[in-house]
Amino acid sequence: MKILSIANQKGGCGKTTTSINLAAAMAAIGQKVLLIDLDPQAHATLGLNIDDSSSLYNVISKLTPRKLKIKDIIKRVEKDFDIAPSNVLVGTLEQELADEIGREVKLLEAIAEIKDRYDYILIDCPPSLGFLTVNALRASDEVVVPVETSRFSMQGVDHLTDIINLIRDRLNHPLTSRVLITMFDSRLRHSFSMLGEDEGKIRQIAF
Repeated sequence: MKILSIANQKGGCGKTTTSINLAAAMAAIGQKVLLIDLDPQAHATLGLNIDDSSSLYNVISKLTPRKLKIKDIIKRVEKDFDIAPSNVLVGTLEQELADEIGREVKLLEAIAEIKDRYDYILIDCPPSLGFLTVNALRASDEVVVPVETSRFSMQGVDHLTDIINLIRDRLNHPLTSRVLITMFDSRLRHSFSMLGEDEGKIRQIAF
């Protein structure tokens, strides 16, 4: 079983689109996949038309009046493809986790009981580098970084690299990382130009 995070601090670079399509493609070839929507905007949950009345907030929060386990919130999307939904309350976990001991492993602890059910777990991260993203990276074996070929494509990637290195070094967690180029228009010279300018930074994170 392998856990992958799809992360980038910049919004609009294709994280959710990548997460949904990768999960669906894996399920189509017979892999059992769980997509964890960790973004308070809940675009994956909404895009798949999933009920969000129960979410990861109910799993991770100590303040929720309705405490659940992750198995209780998982919804079936289609054969071999499940999702753990998100909603706006997930955003309050950033503040709640701030003073928690072991705050960086809350997601890892939550998914421990269902790991054996799946071949892959994909985590759609929020467009930030807060405690939610740190939890996702700490729980993962690998991080996929969607990068679009635009002027601001690499914004935040340096910070994400720092977080990945911090998790490797201070938490002693081996985490590999790869870059996925998104929204590349081969008809435009500008796309090739931006790809060339970004190549050096991409090499720094894709190892």
